[in-house]
Amino acid sequence: MPALGCAIWPQPAPLPVVGHVAGTQSATLAGSHTGEAIMKLITTIIRPFKLDDVRDALAAIGIQGMTVTEVKGFGRQKGHTELYRGAEYNVDFLPKTRLEVAINDDLLDNVLEAISTAAHTDKVGDGKIFVSSLDDVVRIRTGETGADAI
Repeated sequence: MPALGCAIWPQPAPLPVVGHVAGTQSATLAGSHTGEAIMKLITTIIRPFKLDDVRDALAAIGIQGMTVTEVKGFGRQKGHTELYRGAEYNVDFLPKTRLEVAINDDLLDNVLEAISTAAHTDKVGDGKIFVSSLDDVVRIRTGETGADAI
């Protein structure tokens, strides 16, 4: 019988393997990497008209893929007032573009510099760059994992 204050919990079942390619490490649904992440997910909110400049700057340093989403939001800009058919109304959420890029850790400084330079207008509302650690990536088509899947 266990001592007071102790509980016996069943051991969790191992997670199923997502895929395996010869010469690569298998990935689990929970992300099986241990230690420090070698990949980063860069999420950027920028002005919509700066998207082409940012895409060109990232292509120039070798970034091949990205996800782009049209979003609305506000920060210090706080929206603005517009006039429509003689009536004034507030636009609280401004159109923005969200750009997501998964990269190897060694490209981080170059990517941050490229995005910052290309999206800069020196006005409130230029946007933000968020950097997150990326534990694992799985390419669905081939089963490649980690940095090979980027």
